[in-house]
Amino acid sequence: MARSPDTSRDLSYGQRVGTRGAADEGPVLVVRGVRRTFEADGPAPVRALRGVDLEVGRGELVALTGPSGCGKSTLLQVVAGLDRPDEGSVVLDGRELVGLGEDALARVRRHGTGMVFQFFHLLDGMSVLDNVVLPALAAGSSRRTAEARGRELLDVLGLLGKERAAPATLSGGQRQRLAIARALVNRPALLLADEPTGALDSEGTAEVLDLFGRLNAQGQSILVVTHSADVAAAAQRVVRMRDGRVEQAAVVAAPA
Repeated sequence: MARSPDTSRDLSYGQRVGTRGAADEGPVLVVRGVRRTFEADGPAPVRALRGVDLEVGRGELVALTGPSGCGKSTLLQVVAGLDRPDEGSVVLDGRELVGLGEDALARVRRHGTGMVFQFFHLLDGMSVLDNVVLPALAAGSSRRTAEARGRELLDVLGLLGKERAAPATLSGGQRQRLAIARALVNRPALLLADEPTGALDSEGTAEVLDLFGRLNAQGQSILVVTHSADVAAAAQRVVRMRDGRVEQAAVVAAPA
């Protein structure tokens, strides 16, 4: 059995997660009045987001829940800078994303957020270490610095010793830990996760939930889209969406 990730020590982000100067005064994410409509083959367009308001505090772990098609993943795509809203405001780490040019938005994607997907989106033709360091190299880091950071994360996440392995040789839980390492390599202000346990068995799910809890305890802000009751129960706050709107937000009682 693979050893559990050891995130009991600080992740040595160079600066502690969240210590980013003046922007630290407010929430890491503020979404106001965001609307997104898609053209469809049917008689009417699809109104995916209908005036969404959402905040994520610094160091907060928030679960975004709701039925399929309610707009959760679309909202995550907008926050990540992978899609643009038709209306509204998205302020990430003190910076307004709406209206940014493509180059500036690409920089936000590299440094402001880290994205974790349900099916990992790993490059099986590359080694474990190369998968982790790729975003750092794309952001302009030297290979030496990127690989040092990559090995640090692999050590913390229980994957050190597998640097040269192919991702396909890892278990589901290990592959998701690898995807999380890749998402963290550029020290993002906000970690985004879209159904991160949806492709995992119970053991892999437990690994990822434990890891999110430990990362969050060290100050990492996390917004996770999920249908899983276990993931929602691990969050500090649950925000429920329905029909493109935030329907309800509730604080989850801390585990005993």
